[in-house]
Amino acid sequence: MGDPETQVVLPLLENDLLEVIEACVESRLDSIQVSWKPGYAVTIVSASQGYPDAYPKGRAISGVPATLPTTSDAPIIFQAGTAINNNGTLVTNGGRVLSTTAVHADLATAIANAYAANAKVDFEGRHFRTDIGQKALRFLEKQKTQQAAAVSYSESGVDIERGDAVVDGIAPLAKKTTRSGCVSDLGGFGALFDTKAAGFVDPILVSGTDGVGTKLKIAQELNLHDDIGIDLVAMCVNDVLVQGAEPLFFLDYFATGRIHVDVATKVIGGIARGCKESGCALIGGETAEMPGMYRDGEYDLAGFSVGAVERTNILPRNIKPGDVLLALSSSGVHSNGYSLVRYLVEKKSGLVNPSGGSVYELPCPFENTGRTLGQALLTPTRLYVLSCLAAIRSGGVNGLAHITGGGITENLPRVLPQGTNASVKLGSWPLLPVFTWLNEIGKMEQTELLRTFNCGIGMVVIVDAARASAIAALLRQHNETVYEIGTITASTDPASSPKVVYHN
Repeated sequence: MGDPETQVVLPLLENDLLEVIEACVESRLDSIQVSWKPGYAVTIVSASQGYPDAYPKGRAISGVPATLPTTSDAPIIFQAGTAINNNGTLVTNGGRVLSTTAVHADLATAIANAYAANAKVDFEGRHFRTDIGQKALRFLEKQKTQQAAAVSYSESGVDIERGDAVVDGIAPLAKKTTRSGCVSDLGGFGALFDTKAAGFVDPILVSGTDGVGTKLKIAQELNLHDDIGIDLVAMCVNDVLVQGAEPLFFLDYFATGRIHVDVATKVIGGIARGCKESGCALIGGETAEMPGMYRDGEYDLAGFSVGAVERTNILPRNIKPGDVLLALSSSGVHSNGYSLVRYLVEKKSGLVNPSGGSVYELPCPFENTGRTLGQALLTPTRLYVLSCLAAIRSGGVNGLAHITGGGITENLPRVLPQGTNASVKLGSWPLLPVFTWLNEIGKMEQTELLRTFNCGIGMVVIVDAARASAIAALLRQHNETVYEIGTITASTDPASSPKVVYHN
């Protein structure tokens, strides 16, 4: 890149140039986002008499300020072929002596300001071009005329540039989730993953897909989007985990009526954090702008996770009477039952915001943390991947059940073999305050509560009785809160479907 080109590029660079250079040297340019100021930069080169052939040197230069500009929109004078002579005078010392550069949101104004600054500088024999920027002005005028006559995709409400801006914003976030096995980066038609490079010998692939449900309505009402992506990841990878699989990669689908770059970047940034905390790569996705399908400000999410497990290690396996049920505490409501939660809060709680705002902006009534009700209800779904994989690898884990919609009642039997039941002792774990509060409003029967919400348990680990204490200790080392809530029992009918039997 030559001097004049640099002198119009660098004034538009918002990043610290050193940051960009270091990223280039360290081969990680794709890990930073290079940002540019909107607008135009114009530079006028003042050349010596005779340039580009032989030219004189030592001619006095006038009109160059002694100090640097103090405002961002002030013209800049770049000195190239200059020197200070013995008398302390600034003189010519090269062919391209100096240039005056101006930046402005409007091209015509930038041109005018550059030439105005150029007019203040002088030295004997100076010459410069008088047509700088004119070709660009003609191009913009022609483009403006064409745009006035032609229909663009953006007129329908779909803005490709906004979608591209989201991709640019999330690319560094996705890059941080790269793991062994990743073969491709974002942007291709398909994402590639090598299970052999990830350390698998004879893998079975396990897939899972899910959404976040109407928990999104609370996030959108409060304009709190930073953590909702974690919910999306957790709902998918926790399901894949139940088969004994290690989540390998994740893809997301973000659909909205109008792309708001900051909102989409926050949401997908949360997805990237969830992937990072689960050890899986955010390997691709789709951002769909669909005006007419969703109102402005609304969006929906879907996630897709693929994991792998060695053929001989698939769960569930060997579940038998006497196995112990270890329950891992949930972080809250997680991502199921929010249609009922919203109904209870908005229609049955009697809560009214005296300022006329959302009831979700009121102080949380079931905790004293300083959070609002909405912030508490938006607590992200807990990720159980790393802790449960450690437990599985230690030996003695025979099955897992992710407690989602349907609660313990509906989810635990899904992993049990025919002719067995899960005997669960009520009161062996504490009901989280959020569920106590919701139940005070809804006055649900205990059986209804247990088959609607997770009630404080997000994952149940079914283990050999002899290994129960050791596995519980290992899970606690991974920051899980563990409760022993019951055992597997034999049904009186070997052909009967499994069920949960509650007892006091």
